[in-house]
Amino acid sequence: MSGEPKLVVGLGELLWDLLPEGKQLGGAPANFSVMSARLGNRAVIASRLGEDELGREALARLAALPAEVGAIQPDAKHPTGSVSVTLTEGQAEYVIHEPVAWDFLEFTPEWKKLAAEADAVCFGTLAQRQPVTRKTIHAFLAATRRECVRVFDVNLRKPFYTRGVMEDSLAKATILKLNDAEMPEVLRLLRLEGGETAGTPSALLHGARALMEEFPVQLVCVTMGGQGSLLVGREGFDRHQGLPIHVADTIGAGDAFTAALTSYYLQGAPLATLNEAGNRWGSWVASQAGAMPELPEETRESIERAIAAVRA
Repeated sequence: MSGEPKLVVGLGELLWDLLPEGKQLGGAPANFSVMSARLGNRAVIASRLGEDELGREALARLAALPAEVGAIQPDAKHPTGSVSVTLTEGQAEYVIHEPVAWDFLEFTPEWKKLAAEADAVCFGTLAQRQPVTRKTIHAFLAATRRECVRVFDVNLRKPFYTRGVMEDSLAKATILKLNDAEMPEVLRLLRLEGGETAGTPSALLHGARALMEEFPVQLVCVTMGGQGSLLVGREGFDRHQGLPIHVADTIGAGDAFTAALTSYYLQGAPLATLNEAGNRWGSWVASQAGAMPELPEETRESIERAIAAVRA
């Protein structure tokens, strides 16, 4: 990455994924922030942890990672978030426990200042499952500058989303990111054409355009697992066929994609570069165990060279 570091905020859940083989720190906004920091941004995790053993462990784990933790709020009343995860053929299935600390995010003066300074903020639907945090997220978004890039990564987790949450979030989003399985569900929820159509590339393109006609989003990103991704902008679209890898697990891969997409979008990169960056970093995380794997310097350099080759 080049130029002055951008201030990028992951806003929402921070939690432990309780896997069969042990626990891994995660939560989509936190995963997004860690990868954003690794890509050269000044990345901040805006979340909330319980004052308990899991909360202390989370802060200790984050101390070794490049994302800033000063905007993580302590909560003496509610436990640190956790998710019981089972893996079936590499695909994650979740039981998300509640209520937890990140259900009670507070829009403090410090967070108001952070919002006003942010170049990009990533948020989703899961953290909006409770009214306290939903209100805080939308207050944060309202306090950002006009030019701030607001990334809505829908990250659907049943039953924690509603039509109202979807509409309110899309109304504020610059970028919408979702996967091919989520597209028909989002269209059905919003009562838009295409909700009954399977997730073929042409159907996904049609769905993205339907969403852009209804809402002010400037870019729709549809990830398609091992089949790559589709980016749809106001002036055109780009299809990436994906990269062949051995999948360790898919936890955090989509968040890495979103972080890379956002980082290069802030640089003004073209769609093909955004797609390559997202697929390269998302595939790397999918090839590793957990959402925040160690990143060797030679791996970073190799991935950045591959992205630069497409940009050239």
